[in-house]
Amino acid sequence: MRQAWRVADVRAAEKSLMATLPEGTLMQRAAAGLARRCALILQETGGVYGARVVLLIGSGDNGGDALYAGAALARRGAQVRALLLTPERVHLAGLAALRAAGGFTTSELPSRADLVLDGIVGIGGSGGLRPPAASVVRRLGSLRGRTGDRPVIVAVDVPSGVTVDTGDVAGEAVDADVTVTFGCFKPAHLIGPAAVKCGAIELVDIGLGPSLVIGPAVRVAEASDIAAWWPVPGPASDKYTRGVVGLATGSAAYPGAALLGSAGALAGPTGMVRYAGSAHPDVVRAHPSVVVSPRVAQAGRVQAWVCGSGLGTGDVARTELRSVLATSLPVLLDADAITLLVGGEFSEDLRRDAPVVLTPHDGEFKRLAGEAPGADRAGAAARLAAWTNAVVLLKGDRTIVATPAGEIWANPTGDPSLATAGSGDVLAGLLGSLLAAGLPAVKAAVAAAYVHGLAGRHAALDGPVTAPDIAASLRPVLLDLLG
Repeated sequence: MRQAWRVADVRAAEKSLMATLPEGTLMQRAAAGLARRCALILQETGGVYGARVVLLIGSGDNGGDALYAGAALARRGAQVRALLLTPERVHLAGLAALRAAGGFTTSELPSRADLVLDGIVGIGGSGGLRPPAASVVRRLGSLRGRTGDRPVIVAVDVPSGVTVDTGDVAGEAVDADVTVTFGCFKPAHLIGPAAVKCGAIELVDIGLGPSLVIGPAVRVAEASDIAAWWPVPGPASDKYTRGVVGLATGSAAYPGAALLGSAGALAGPTGMVRYAGSAHPDVVRAHPSVVVSPRVAQAGRVQAWVCGSGLGTGDVARTELRSVLATSLPVLLDADAITLLVGGEFSEDLRRDAPVVLTPHDGEFKRLAGEAPGADRAGAAARLAAWTNAVVLLKGDRTIVATPAGEIWANPTGDPSLATAGSGDVLAGLLGSLLAAGLPAVKAAVAAAYVHGLAGRHAALDGPVTAPDIAASLRPVLLDLLG
């Protein structure tokens, strides 16, 4: 599992640790890790000796890290030039170290470079790059190295121009090939458009871990976490003990939602899928193992309900939603069920002890919350989760899962191929199956988003993706994941 901390918590941890160390120790540790990573990159394109390295230097410690790293590379024979964007506020000790190692400053961006080190703005920056720095960054694409390719761009801690705590990119920002971060991950590495600008991320241990006394702001599950959480049947399992998931989705007018939700649920860990709704003739023809009935009240025993997509918003839909919420079971509400919540008619029904999971896209989120998620998607999802007392899965390129207690997870497997009609229906069915199998709501949401994202990537290998392609890819993806 990856975890990320907000800037204020990182600053507090650094202050606590620095009080126990000789002055400058943390910067030297960071610079050493940064120089090592840059040297490894240069080894792949002809070696460190003679390589052209350009340092983009802003003010403060971020620029200091880059200058000390540049000094280490210069001692190994690299030709290091530092472009000082704010000369009056440069880190003087770092600059002295660079010059002592044989590096130089320059007033113009060179035309040739094998590696560019972005030390313009650190974790305290926000709002995009200012015009002088933005102009320099825009010209990086015209540089060429000894192989004829553009230089590798390495960001120090975070790409300059991103908003660290939210992952927003409000203006010009560096597009890094590699980001070397120190002590811990920050939210911008994991969420929002900033995560895309980080490239490959390497974490340098500077001894900060024990000083991070505040819990992480964002968590990201890895494949090993999902595999460990995923329910698997044992020798004594039967179709009931594995869990039974109920689907109150689709309709005669929109049977596709029922079919796709059933496909997602059947790929999950439960032993039985029950469908309740007017699309039941279509469902049983497509999926003979699904047990069907026309209404929720006639469905029989289940361990969790999925309700909403393709259900409509008329009287029948209202009755079915109320029937689902009246149970003492975990419930996932999607699409039309979320729309039905907007007027407040079901406010009392949401005050239940059993878990509720909401899975809105941005439009549904705006209708329910009264405003769009905005730049801080993680914060917006957490506020909606607290207001509704539900786990919120906010769909998007970096899907966010938030709990009423403020715990936030970001999904790392999203893919543009998932932006297709019916994709969310497959996700809802899979997530409902995990709930019925007994997985806690937050883990079910995180695991479903992770596997759904992998399925989208898998399906995209064969060309343009449709929701049935995503559903068909769930099984091979799970086979690979669970081994």
